[in-house]
Amino acid sequence: MDFRELEVFLAVAREKSFSRAAKSLLRTQPAVSLAIRRLEEELGESLFDRTSKIPSLTDAGELLLEHGRRLVNLRGEIRPALAELRNLERGRVRVGANETGALYLLPLIARYRRLYPHVMVKIVRSLARNIPQELLNRNLDLGVLSYRPAESHLKSAIVYRDRLSFIVYPTHPLARRRRVSMHELGQEVFAAHNVWSPYRERVLRTFEKHRVPLHMDVELPTVEAIKKFVQMRQAVALVPRMCIEEELAKGAVVEVEIPELRIERKLRVVYRRGDSLSHAARAFLRVVTTQTEKVALSAEVNTE
Repeated sequence: MDFRELEVFLAVAREKSFSRAAKSLLRTQPAVSLAIRRLEEELGESLFDRTSKIPSLTDAGELLLEHGRRLVNLRGEIRPALAELRNLERGRVRVGANETGALYLLPLIARYRRLYPHVMVKIVRSLARNIPQELLNRNLDLGVLSYRPAESHLKSAIVYRDRLSFIVYPTHPLARRRRVSMHELGQEVFAAHNVWSPYRERVLRTFEKHRVPLHMDVELPTVEAIKKFVQMRQAVALVPRMCIEEELAKGAVVEVEIPELRIERKLRVVYRRGDSLSHAARAFLRVVTTQTEKVALSAEVNTE
């Protein structure tokens, strides 16, 4: 349906006259009559009863008047709504992340909300292996992964560097040691995450390489559960360093260095290559990369 013809119809219905409608629209009367006729042909219904001097709406005309006003009003709202999106006064951003990815995002979400309080931020809890496909299916705007995705249509950038940390409970015999060899871990019971990750594979290969038995007798669904189990003095664990800062500060767990297990973790923000991100998603990506640049600059200054 042509909006110009709809506006002509609304003008005739409002003015109850083809001539007055033409005058209000700065058009000729024949042009107004032609627009109404085209609209009637498209809809297959007569919109005006022309048997009287003053054209009156038919039942079809009354129905079109009701819906037509709403359509025109909605069209009038589109430009202001788009302006609000551009100005980040509304909108949403959907970010896929697993448990550790969500933890990394918390301070960034807080910063983003301070800048754009009217934009909804939705962090979708996802298995890391599913995030690339969710991005390609457009169910997510951005994703956080600890590995480089293989999909050629996705682009990623490193935004955080972390490492695996070996932790024990404070009364564990190894807690008094600053550093131990992994050959001393052969008798330990490990609590491990029950979801595959590239870092789990690296740990398994490292133990195999050094011919040290790895007793992963307990598998748990979250890092939080693993930390609690270690604190219960039931196991030791390898967990992302970023996840234990609070426990280390409180003395709830102790970190012990294992030279053979110096494994760096890299968190990446991932998005569709060449895709036009929404204003909200582009702003979120900007917050992430700006924070990354600040951290990198701070690290350079501290090493000088």
